[in-house]
Parts: sequence; structure tokens; C-alpha cells
Amino acid sequence: MSRDAWGHQSDQESIPVGGLERVAMALLAEQRRARRWRIFFRLVYIFLLVLIVGSLLPKRLESGSLGQDFSAVINVDGVIADHADASADHIIAGLDDAFADPHCKAVILKIDSPGGSPVQADQVYREIRRLRREHPQRKVYAVIGDIGASGAYYIAAAADEIYVSPASIVGSIGVIMDGFGFPQALQKLGVERRVLTAGTHKAIGDPFSAVKPDEQAYLRAVLEQVHQQFIAAVREGRGQRLHVDANTFSGLFWTGDQAVQLGLADGFGSAADVARQIVHAPNLVNFTHEGNPFDQAAKKMGLSAAEGVFAGLQTLAASPHLR
Repeated sequence: MSRDAWGHQSDQESIPVGGLERVAMALLAEQRRARRWRIFFRLVYIFLLVLIVGSLLPKRLESGSLGQDFSAVINVDGVIADHADASADHIIAGLDDAFADPHCKAVILKIDSPGGSPVQADQVYREIRRLRREHPQRKVYAVIGDIGASGAYYIAAAADEIYVSPASIVGSIGVIMDGFGFPQALQKLGVERRVLTAGTHKAIGDPFSAVKPDEQAYLRAVLEQVHQQFIAAVREGRGQRLHVDANTFSGLFWTGDQAVQLGLADGFGSAADVARQIVHAPNLVNFTHEGNPFDQAAKKMGLSAAEGVFAGLQTLAASPHLR
């Protein structure tokens, strides 16, 4: 029993002085830990905020070119596909931003791509043609690096002029739909596959079924229609500069040196060469859109690699593509 300040006895047991010190020290340590975590989460929040704001800043501000004439650069890198870096949404967003800037003297598409989705390529092609009609005083140049083939060349054909390096790979004006067939695999493994469809051709292209001649003919007709759209776009874009022969639209590809001779390209040069010698605005400003900064960070850490591979396999197996 303990006594209070008046000397009365109290039922509450007293805490030893040493015990009070231990409790106080424990509380102080807990407060310090909580403060450290608050600081840590605030720093993470600030970092993410800076990352997001930085990704949304116009590239012209990053380059310090505000108020000066410049040549806008938009990268078309990798496979052209929805949700990819070289998607129609990203490329078109960059084009719109560049054309909206009064100090942009010309737009340079810096292409290094083997192709991809015909739908994505056609959307970019049409947007370039529209912007050229609305801004006739401002030209669009395509500069092909290592490769500008198939869907990438589809996009390049919309430009006013195309420039390459002598060793660039250019062309491949064709359409492909590929996959695998395993009609006997399940039987040899003793596995029975059960598939039900409503619609005679709903399982067309099924890799575990034998190829049906009528379905194969139908798929060929679809590819031919897409191919004709590709050909029409190239003819429209290149006009009289294109020297058409039996191989032009066969799916073959050529070196940059050959491409110039065949009228698939206009000359040799890099993005810097075009900006300096043709546009006469050597200051290059990057208007490439790279999408969600969180997705970009995940890609850099390899977290989305498996998802990307799986999505790519699905896309290649299910639809025509230009490559």
C-alpha cells in the first residue's frame, strides 16, 4: 500500500523510480521510431511527387529551349504496339505537343523499330498526315537508325521526307500472321482436348486442330486486305519518288543505300544532320512520351518483364502484324 500527498493510504501500488525511467525511455524510443518512419514516408512521397511532375513536364522546359526555335524529336523505339513505349497513343501525344509549340520549326521522327501492329501504325500515319495538312508550313521528317521496317516504315511513309544511314534496314512492306500447330501432340500424350464453340469458325487458327483449307484461305484474304492498305499508304506517302518493281511490296527489306536508290528514302543523315542542315534549327528538343512513370520504373526494375512477354505472345498469335 502507498500513501498520497495527504498521507492517506492508497490501494494503487507505487512504481519504483527505476521502473518509471524504463517506461519513459521506452516511450521516447517509440516516439523516435515513429518520427523516423514519418520522415521516411514523407521522403518517399516527395520522391514520387517529383517523379510524377517531372514526367509531366514538357520536354522543352527540361531542355531549356523555351522561347527559342527548335526541332522537335519523337522517338519510335521498339515494337509498335498498344501499351508499349512505341504505341500510337504515346507517339500521337508527342506529335500534338510538338505541333502546339509555336517555336517548333519541324518534327523529326527518330525511328528504330522492326514494326508491329498495323492498327497502331495506321493511327500514327493518319495523324501525321492530318497534322501536315493543318500545318503546311511545318514539315515532318523520318530518320531511320538501325531499322525502320514493316509497321515502322508504314509510319515513316507519312513524313515529308525520309532519311537513313547507308547500313540501315528499310522496307519489309508486308503482313504476317504466325503461330504453331500441335494437332497430334495431345493425342500422343494421351490427353483429350474438349472445346465447344457457337459459330462454325469460332476456333479458327486453333493450334491443336488440323488446318482447314477454307479457314486458311480466309486468313490469307484478311492478310491480303491489310497488305493492300499498307501498300496504299506507302504509295500515297512516297508518291512519284517511289520506284515500284516486282519486289517493292513483296516483304523484302533493303539497306539504306538501296532504299535511297529505290525511292523508299530521300537521303542520308541523322536527326542532328536534318535539324542542322535542312530545318536550320539545330536545337533538338525531345517530345517523346513514355507513359506512366510507375510503369517505367517497374520496367527498369524488371518487374513487368514476364507480363510483357506474355502479352506480346498473345498479340503475335492472335492478330496480323507488320514485321
